[in-house]
Amino acid sequence: MNRLENRTALVTGAASGIGRATALRLASEGARVVVADLQDDKAAAVVAEIEAAGGTAVALNLNVTDEASWAAGIRATVERFGGLDFLVNNAGIGDTVPLEQSTTDEYLKVVAVTQNSVYFGLKAAAEALKASGHGAVVNVSSMFGIVGGFGTSPAYAAAKGAVRTLTKSVALGWATEGVRVNSIHPGFVDTPILGETDRSMLAQTTPMGRIAQPEELAAAIAFLVSDDASFMTGSELVVDGGYTAR
Repeated sequence: MNRLENRTALVTGAASGIGRATALRLASEGARVVVADLQDDKAAAVVAEIEAAGGTAVALNLNVTDEASWAAGIRATVERFGGLDFLVNNAGIGDTVPLEQSTTDEYLKVVAVTQNSVYFGLKAAAEALKASGHGAVVNVSSMFGIVGGFGTSPAYAAAKGAVRTLTKSVALGWATEGVRVNSIHPGFVDTPILGETDRSMLAQTTPMGRIAQPEELAAAIAFLVSDDASFMTGSELVVDGGYTAR
């Protein structure tokens, strides 16, 4: 199925986890994919996977916390592929300590990577997305951008909550500009961000009795950028195995 043929996507945090799965999925549906990450070797490996499957991709060293890096990355994308149709703001990090044990530096680092990066990306890509004619943005938030979770990740929850409402604000601003902006809210996903966390414990807290695979989130993101979601903007798509339904 080539519903994304002749369109160009930039995916941040694309060297691993949800970002990698998304890059592979978008490429499999015909998109040209910019694999953006600071992990050059891993990004190159994703590009190689895409090319081996017959797709088109290029790696981009992108510091999502730096406006100048964003400007250069968008410029390079437009020069290489002639434009930009889709932006997937996926890069993010988390914290795992209660508020009273956290430090200001740790808090601000999470906000910089997880929240500010989305603002920088939207701002840098705005002109190119509007020129596309079918621009679409997916901002990767979290179910913990909707509910409080375990109470041990205050910076992550704050940043992901901000991503959720920033998405809605920009969606309204661009509603007549030809760019749709939606957020996706994963539950627990089997990715490196979980670290040594007990995955069986996370599965037990999820109504469906398991955690998600990155490919399941990639499929939802592919839907949101595609024309199948042409009347969706400012929406939040929750993919959490029922966690927030309780």
